[in-house]
Amino acid sequence: MKMPITKSQRGFSLLELMVASIIGLIVIMAMTQLFRMGMNATFTVAQRAETQQNLRAAIELMTKDLSMAGAGLPSGGLQLASAGGNSKVACNQAGTCYVPADTYPTGNFMYGILPGFGNGVQNGTVIASAPAAVNDSITSIYCDYNFPLTNFTFTFPSTTTASVAVVNAAVTPNNILAPGGLNVGDLLLFQVTTAGNGKTAQGTSAAQTAAVVAEITGLPNNATIDFNGADALNFNQAATAANSLAYTITNLGPALGAGNQVTVCRLNAVTYFLQVPPAGGTVQTPRLMRQVNGLTAVPVADNIINVQFSYDVINSVAGTMSANQSNPVGAGLSPALIQKINMWVMGESLTQGGKQSQSMYLASSVAARNLSFCNSYSSTTTVCQ
Repeated sequence: MKMPITKSQRGFSLLELMVASIIGLIVIMAMTQLFRMGMNATFTVAQRAETQQNLRAAIELMTKDLSMAGAGLPSGGLQLASAGGNSKVACNQAGTCYVPADTYPTGNFMYGILPGFGNGVQNGTVIASAPAAVNDSITSIYCDYNFPLTNFTFTFPSTTTASVAVVNAAVTPNNILAPGGLNVGDLLLFQVTTAGNGKTAQGTSAAQTAAVVAEITGLPNNATIDFNGADALNFNQAATAANSLAYTITNLGPALGAGNQVTVCRLNAVTYFLQVPPAGGTVQTPRLMRQVNGLTAVPVADNIINVQFSYDVINSVAGTMSANQSNPVGAGLSPALIQKINMWVMGESLTQGGKQSQSMYLASSVAARNLSFCNSYSSTTTVCQ
């Protein structure tokens, strides 16, 4: 009989097991690293996309308001009454003023654009993640044509109350309290063209046009508007010697006599600024705010940490263009002669710390097509209209 021969079967040696384990670990680590890199890239792209979306929303909304600046205002702007001090800008009915410099400039004058150099953060709060450059605010003022008041006539039974009558009830709007209608804190611009109470050099009667801005303090019904004094924005006041030729709300009623023409529009005085919500709230990151007339400001874009503006302004004395002026009022230039507004907006991602934080900016510019036009090509001197 043959005895079975048992053959020994060789296994893996310790060295082979160690080499195989190391190779396997290297492959796993490489796959893990690739997966991590993919997740980080996806997160970064998502953060940048969200930041860019916020920036585009901010730029597009500001562009819409700034492109309308000056529409419907008298050419060159409007002198406001100042017997009780300058009127306020960017304040609400509760007395909260959202920007540090909250009055109209150059002797209480209303321009289509109000540059706010260095006062772009509510309460002057420092935004640590923003660059060292200052933050600016900006105010655009124009007639609101989305709710036209051409279907209404206005009479003044008293110096502080206007009675409103509908011209044609079949025309929309036919109610001042309709959706999108007037609110307490809104500004109304009255422009009165008199039948002529003066004499020209030719001996003919000369028509005169005057304008006044009044703040709505009450809307008791759909046919009455109150313009009481001591209003939140300080518009409803008397004239002073410096602007006694202009009408005010106190003498507007008698001006609406026979033969005189009046046009009325709701003004939108729109201010953009940054707000840092106080600690303890659900939102603490800086955000861009939009405030209209005497109403409460509302957020329009989150995680905006820096907003700056510069202006291309006609220098009516030198007859040249002063480009990229960050503070035209401080430089002695008139905001009425602004030709272009340059915007620079910086945003930050929701993740604000570490390597995953994303910051980026967008820049754009808007032509001020409704402000004064200056002909700097005149053979003698610059002519502004």
